[in-house]
Amino acid sequence: MSTLSLAGKRVLITGGGSGVGANMALAFAQAGAEVIIAGRRMEALEQVAAQHSAIRGIAADVTHEASVQALFAQAGAIDIVIANAGAAESAPFTKTSLATWQMLLAVNLTGVFLTLREGLRQMQARSWGRLIVVASTAGLKGYAYVAPYTAAKHGAIGLVRALALEVATQGITVNALCPGFLETEMTERSLMNIMQKTGRSRDAALAALTSTNPQQRLIQPAEVSHAALWLCAAGSEGINGQALAIAGGEL
Repeated sequence: MSTLSLAGKRVLITGGGSGVGANMALAFAQAGAEVIIAGRRMEALEQVAAQHSAIRGIAADVTHEASVQALFAQAGAIDIVIANAGAAESAPFTKTSLATWQMLLAVNLTGVFLTLREGLRQMQARSWGRLIVVASTAGLKGYAYVAPYTAAKHGAIGLVRALALEVATQGITVNALCPGFLETEMTERSLMNIMQKTGRSRDAALAALTSTNPQQRLIQPAEVSHAALWLCAAGSEGINGQALAIAGGEL
């Protein structure tokens, strides 16, 4: 997938059992890195790990502090941390329950905080590290009917910008990748939700999602993986505290 060599680097990717996380795992393994993927479903992690000998899975829940700490203890010294685990649900704001609000913030914001904190604790003993958050265009603008998700992603980008200043002199960079609607399982669930709630066909529901992208298409997971690899390559040292939109010109 890339001519970049990350031999000798160890990468930890949360939410690595599907979608962008799974694609990233393979991309980093092909670039020579040792890859640890984390998620709540061990079966899904094992299916991804079976695709490359350099990938292994560790079950973990990013919303629980002890689980994240145990994950990093098992993984060993990490050079690159990618906080990719996420969840999304849609509903009108007045019909959004407190439980839904708290769940979405727990996964999309608290999970990022815990993942980056444990990663940074390991990296500070060395003079090089990369902390990457897979956020969303919803962290850069508003979308109707996904207020908790949007709030959490805005928070994650704020965290990235603040932390980037803390580590700027330590050889560590912190950045966010902000894809638009992706061709992943999560977007497929969004399509099904639109179809069920509006009665639209799948094609019509898909057209509604792709209309936000000036290129009129879904973003491919590999596009996010390539951006993550670039942030770990020589020459990217000055890219710090950024939220990079991967959205065909939407932002």
